[in-house]
Amino acid sequence: MKPDLSIVVPLFNEEESLPELVEWIDRVCTEHNYPYEVILVDDGSTDESWSVVERLSQENPFIKGIRFQRNYGKSAALNEGFKACKGQVIITMDADLQDSPDEIPELFRMIAIDGYDLVSGWKKVRHDNAITKNLPSKLYNAVNRRMSGLKLHDMNCGLKAYRRKVVKSIEVYGEMHRYIPILAKWAGFRKIGEKVVVHRPRKYGVSKFGWERFINGFLDLLSIQFISRFGKKPMHFFGLLGSITFMIGFIAVMWLGIERLNAGSNYGLTNRPWFYIALTTMVMGTLFFLAGYLGELIARSSADRNNYLIEDRLGC
Repeated sequence: MKPDLSIVVPLFNEEESLPELVEWIDRVCTEHNYPYEVILVDDGSTDESWSVVERLSQENPFIKGIRFQRNYGKSAALNEGFKACKGQVIITMDADLQDSPDEIPELFRMIAIDGYDLVSGWKKVRHDNAITKNLPSKLYNAVNRRMSGLKLHDMNCGLKAYRRKVVKSIEVYGEMHRYIPILAKWAGFRKIGEKVVVHRPRKYGVSKFGWERFINGFLDLLSIQFISRFGKKPMHFFGLLGSITFMIGFIAVMWLGIERLNAGSNYGLTNRPWFYIALTTMVMGTLFFLAGYLGELIARSSADRNNYLIEDRLGC
């Protein structure tokens, strides 16, 4: 039977929490009569997590597993889970038991009944270190809201719910799991909501993320900002930048040339630093323009250059 609900759980070294998590999910879904599947994606764990997944799958036919040969990161795990899921509503949660499966019914209702495309959890009350996690998280989310226009308080929360069409329309790679709501928005999904969820204290193990996630996260935000606007039209960015830069250098050279003509042979043109600055600016402008030209050739020869998300068809 095709499930109504798919729950995707990326994991890395979570052997202790998996049995409790799966039992909790099963209890909630059984109480609410949800045909469901749980996809556990083992991101190259070095403990006995995969052995636990195999055992749980034998005990419960609704438990499925995907195992990476090495650690690729949470984005890769989510992307593979999204490819494998069959439900009409997809919920993601972390495997460390800090996300409560008791949130599943309300998240399911908001997608299936209220018609949201995506619902992001908001851990309004957090049980993390205030200096190393809470404060950087607040700053990170403030920057995201400013740059993306999405008024979400906790964009990096692992507990999210999606309409099936959303996860099948986006690709998550690198560290892009932090920006799935932004990717969904730029893919054309507009009904994106938020729900306050319980954040539970960590029961087993330690956090797998460090300070570098904030630096990588900011760089990834710049990447998706650029790709979303200029991914299919790179000449609009590099060509414009190159033209402006070249013209600035060209005008500077012309000005220096006019000064040279007026001053006569005593004017040391090549001794002036502005001469070399102007030439360098012209060269940079040419390189920017060539980068846009090459990018345009690559974009036009790409296999997905005309892949656009279609909401519906009539008479086609």
